[in-house]
Amino acid sequence: MSVYLGIDIGTSGTKTLAVREDGEILASATVEYPLYSPQPGWSEQDPEDWWKGSVESVQLVLKRGNIAPEEVKGIGLSGQMHGSVFLDKEGKVIRRALLWNDQRTARECAEIEERAGGREALIKLVANPALTGFTAPKILWLRNHEPQHYEQVQQILLPKDYVRYRLTGEFASEVSDASGTLLLDVKARQWSSELLSKLEIDSALLPKVYESEEVSGTLTSTAATKLGLPAGVPVVGGGGDQAASAIGNGIVSRGAVSATMGTSGVVFAHSDEVQIDAGGRIHTFCHAVRDKWHVMGCVLSAGGSFQWYRNQFGQPEVAVARDMGVDPYELLTTQAAQAPAGSEGLFFLPYLTGERTPHADPNARGAWVGMSLRHGKSHLGRSVMEGATFAMRDCLELIREMQIPVEEIRVSGGGSRSQFWKQLQADVYGQEVVTINAEEGPAYGAALLATAGTGAYNDVVEACQATIRVVTQTKPCETAKATYNQAYPIYQKLYQSLKSDYLTIAEFVQGTSQN
Repeated sequence: MSVYLGIDIGTSGTKTLAVREDGEILASATVEYPLYSPQPGWSEQDPEDWWKGSVESVQLVLKRGNIAPEEVKGIGLSGQMHGSVFLDKEGKVIRRALLWNDQRTARECAEIEERAGGREALIKLVANPALTGFTAPKILWLRNHEPQHYEQVQQILLPKDYVRYRLTGEFASEVSDASGTLLLDVKARQWSSELLSKLEIDSALLPKVYESEEVSGTLTSTAATKLGLPAGVPVVGGGGDQAASAIGNGIVSRGAVSATMGTSGVVFAHSDEVQIDAGGRIHTFCHAVRDKWHVMGCVLSAGGSFQWYRNQFGQPEVAVARDMGVDPYELLTTQAAQAPAGSEGLFFLPYLTGERTPHADPNARGAWVGMSLRHGKSHLGRSVMEGATFAMRDCLELIREMQIPVEEIRVSGGGSRSQFWKQLQADVYGQEVVTINAEEGPAYGAALLATAGTGAYNDVVEACQATIRVVTQTKPCETAKATYNQAYPIYQKLYQSLKSDYLTIAEFVQGTSQN
């Protein structure tokens, strides 16, 4: 039997899957690790934790799946995008990595735009504007604020690519993840020498870039011993978590769109050519499909908003659920379903950690608007779910505006496990949503990339066609759809009404924190 491993270096933990050639999942394991926030808005992790999590999760998968080491024929990697791993001349980590949700780099984003000749010029160079989460601003931040560390830097890697280095000894990346650094010429699928020159970043600090299914190295004997695998197992390029998740959802052809409602929310559409939003409101990256691209909108607190609601307001339901032996989200969604569509005029803005698409505003904050004596807990819960879904629709509308066809919406993440939230998504999007047979996210896509890269399939498109199928369809309720079509423009206006107030609040918070 041939087995392929998909390793996903997530923010909360590393997940490893063992997958058979036909796509059947044999075993899964997740190893968690800490996240550090030394100052408000800062988010860091120790790359050594990623490596330890990878080693332990692979060992667990081999044991749980009763998999003989020699059966493993390939490894695919995925991981959180945009993070920065700074290595010295000996390949040692210089400082903890700055993560995708770190917000310290606003001044560096402005510096990048200025050096590039303005926002429009920057988008022409690398298809995207400078955002605080991206890698390039983090590099400039290190140079500006920790010059003693910057002077030691000999190599800069993304999270999954650091694990690749520990597996293979190779400094390598691939096009989908590299797109999120803000340093890749997305159209040419190679580092932008022009922008690197303008930013005065030495191209030698960056790794070689591969296509996602290409073999980028093989297991060293040292790594193989730790993992319990034979040396020489091929490791393919892999993909950033969103591109790999899209592979796992079968988003490999025109017209296919995924809406993933996890902690963050992502709406992802395949594109056969480079298509760029001139306003930079939505990302254009290289896809993990060879010579293809994708557009992607990101909502920073989608399912995360409902998680926050559970933690802050749902403790009675959590206690009852514990006694019943059920998931507390089941009780909270049942409660939310008691309120009518539109929550009787109560709106929730899900900007608990700022927002990326379409506002690119780190100062945006969450809000309930329209609250009255009539509103109870069911309205509060439903409005949070509606607000997160409206935010996802923001992304979907931008994709439609770019004339990218939306023929099928495949939903995944926590928002697809609840029938109520699945129906709510169909109603808010105004279109049927479907689910597929595999719901394992980026790790599954990484494993499929390994099957394609090591010859089990001719390419990743063939791998997806052989392993992925639609299993459920949910059509919109016409009455609820009409309600949400009325409510959505109101939701859109609320951010614009509060935009200047968000900045004032941010200045107030900064001022009080310094007192």
